[in-house]
Amino acid sequence: MNDARVRLRYLSETLDLLFPGPGEGRPYSLLPHPLLPRRLVPRAWWHPGRKITVPVGEATVETYLSEVLGTPIRVVLHVRPALRVNRKPILEAHAPDGLAAFVKIGDTDRGRELIANEARTLHLLAGVPLRTVVPPSVLHHGSWRGLSVLALSPLPVRRGRISADLLIDAVGEISRIPGRGSAWHGDFSPWNIARGADGRLLVWDWERFATGVPPGFDALHHFFQRALRRTGPATAARACLAQSLPILAPFGLSAAESRLTAVRYLIALADRHAADGHAPFGPPDHWLNPVVDFQEILT
Repeated sequence: MNDARVRLRYLSETLDLLFPGPGEGRPYSLLPHPLLPRRLVPRAWWHPGRKITVPVGEATVETYLSEVLGTPIRVVLHVRPALRVNRKPILEAHAPDGLAAFVKIGDTDRGRELIANEARTLHLLAGVPLRTVVPPSVLHHGSWRGLSVLALSPLPVRRGRISADLLIDAVGEISRIPGRGSAWHGDFSPWNIARGADGRLLVWDWERFATGVPPGFDALHHFFQRALRRTGPATAARACLAQSLPILAPFGLSAAESRLTAVRYLIALADRHAADGHAPFGPPDHWLNPVVDFQEILT
């Protein structure tokens, strides 16, 4: 089954969940194209493809969000990809004067757990004086029809180059967030960060935040995710180990400490996938074990 078909099937399930009928219909469109579905938006005359009718009424998520956010809300749905263990409905909540919130819907036990962790983390960060990192704030965290709902303030994202110094400062600041030992964002990937207009780093998707890890895990994760855009998991893992010293030297780690930290990071990532029942890189025997075995030879 191709990606578009899987996305559309999941979209249909999501619409049934968030817009239960019956009710008067409102026309929506798939953009940028029905064959490349990424967003479901209120329909305009120039949109390609056929219209999709979405019910409206008192029982819909739009009504709920209008109540809790205190303004009339129309939503845009992100059409989520397949085979992601943390896949969940993601909405843009639009008020009459513009984008009001990004909304995550926890429709599975794992989704509710991740949303709860993000809400706790963002409440914690709200009380921490951050100089480099800018997280979103929690506008609402509640339950609707058995679903977890987390509404977050939209960050003023603009795409552009992020300097190495800004990345290092951000990783260091996150690691110093009060907790048990060093803290990490948990998914410090290129698509979860952006440079703000004031020179600080906008950082979202704090679902995986955790403490008690070695310094530099976020920097390794950022490198590894960038490497995966160019090569396979096994090669990216080897590169993560090979480049561990220049990646982690800004955090005061020696060559030996850097190699060990890189191995611990890769093992932690594999453990996360195993706990989620997900293997996006294939069996660890193929991409992780060769790196661990190589490190054992060195030591």
